[in-house]
Amino acid sequence: MNAFTPDSRLVADVTPSPNHGKRIGYAAPDAIVLHYTGLRRGEAEAAWRADPGGEALRWLRDPQSCVSSHYVVKEDGRILQLVPESRRAWHAGVSFWRGSTDLNSHSVGVEIVNAGHFGGLPDFPAVQIKAVIALCRDIAARHAIAPERVLAHSDIAPGRKIDPGERFPWGELAQAGVGHWVPPAPISEGRTFGPGEEGQPVRAIQAMFALYGYGLPLTGVYDQTTEDVVSAFQRRYRPALVDGRADASTLATLRDLIAALERMPAQVATGQEASV
Repeated sequence: MNAFTPDSRLVADVTPSPNHGKRIGYAAPDAIVLHYTGLRRGEAEAAWRADPGGEALRWLRDPQSCVSSHYVVKEDGRILQLVPESRRAWHAGVSFWRGSTDLNSHSVGVEIVNAGHFGGLPDFPAVQIKAVIALCRDIAARHAIAPERVLAHSDIAPGRKIDPGERFPWGELAQAGVGHWVPPAPISEGRTFGPGEEGQPVRAIQAMFALYGYGLPLTGVYDQTTEDVVSAFQRRYRPALVDGRADASTLATLRDLIAALERMPAQVATGQEASV
């Protein structure tokens, strides 16, 4: 594995991964995808506490894993770079956002050391979040990446991925200009839509999510894919209740996000067309 010059002045150390290739169709990234490392399969919590994220870092650098990311942000705020930004790291997997299916070619992948859901989803240390914000701002400034193009792994792979999770402080990032966010609408009683329901209202809900960027066919059936997308949306934008049901709070928050994007049309990337 050959060493390289880090792209960001914030990088504390370069720890090269061999798992990368040429960006396909893109000379430079136009998005950032945030992940958490999570406990690795078979890794005991005691081992994690002794070396937080150590196994994940080894996995990201293992030629047999076929997995990598551009950056890893450790719990103490130290930033490691594994893959040059000019190269296509292998972090997104099967994915979709605003008509694009190869997010690896589009994006810079940032892994944030955290035990994840299987490790009880601990809070992210303040020093770590400060480092994530600084890194994202640096990447976005150098590549002219708009806030709405800072994505969660769960956004681009609903049902398959749930990171960085509902405890990740997206609101704090947004206050620093990283990521698209609005205050979630309060949870209240009222009509909800859920699995098994069909009809034009369900199709309209699907169209709203597709308009925002999610890969959701407009079938008019509240199927597993729809439930997965709603859960992914809630996990990021309305984390107080993640149940996969399209309630009034979820839909109001989605409408507010779409309206916010419409107020800054110059920054909105061309997305999947959908009529509500």
